[in-house]
Amino acid sequence: MLQHRTMQDPMTHTVAHASRDTRFKALAALLTDNDITAVAVVDGRNCPIGMVSEADPFRHAAVLPAPGGHTSTLPPAPRDRDRADTATGLMSAPVITARPQWSVAEAARATDRHEVKRVPVLDEIGQLIGIVSRSDLLRVLRRDTAIGEEITREVLRVGPGAVDVTVADGVVTLRGKVGSKSLALITVRPCRGVDGAVTVHEELRFDDDSEAGSTEKPNPGRVIGNTGRH
Repeated sequence: MLQHRTMQDPMTHTVAHASRDTRFKALAALLTDNDITAVAVVDGRNCPIGMVSEADPFRHAAVLPAPGGHTSTLPPAPRDRDRADTATGLMSAPVITARPQWSVAEAARATDRHEVKRVPVLDEIGQLIGIVSRSDLLRVLRRDTAIGEEITREVLRVGPGAVDVTVADGVVTLRGKVGSKSLALITVRPCRGVDGAVTVHEELRFDDDSEAGSTEKPNPGRVIGNTGRH
């Protein structure tokens, strides 16, 4: 039976958060007191509207006048965001979020696609109920060998030795030959749902294609799932 761990496993359920008007020093205290690298900014309904990372207060502090009137060595003309002193001005928005029913693989794809280190987890009405970081996801993603074994055992039904499965850092590659194009699609799609499979590359060949009426069709390099950063 396919294993699908959800956000309930890796996410942190008690989330430090701030409001729009939380000041710079209070944000810095939230980060240090809770030993976290980012804090969610929520509106009056507890819905995330932005994220403040540990780098944001640091940028603000870096552009403050130096004690004793010393000249700063930082680059000139800082952005307005660097001089902001509330969460509204410091935060990054919009927020990339996840749902508690998402699988670990889905969340991993989201962090990779949007190049973020953490995502708030929202309930069905959009309220904040947790947060999950990329390191949290990596801790629960299984080893490549376990991913390959599950795909071979539970997903591939095209005959022994017909499809070769390799997995490297969660990237699954399927190579081999199946009977038809439709069977190739049926073979690939379930692999995306295997826990730990971040991306599935399909390099399958097939003997007959009922849609195109051709034979021995190679299909090199087609990617099913996340195609990388944008």
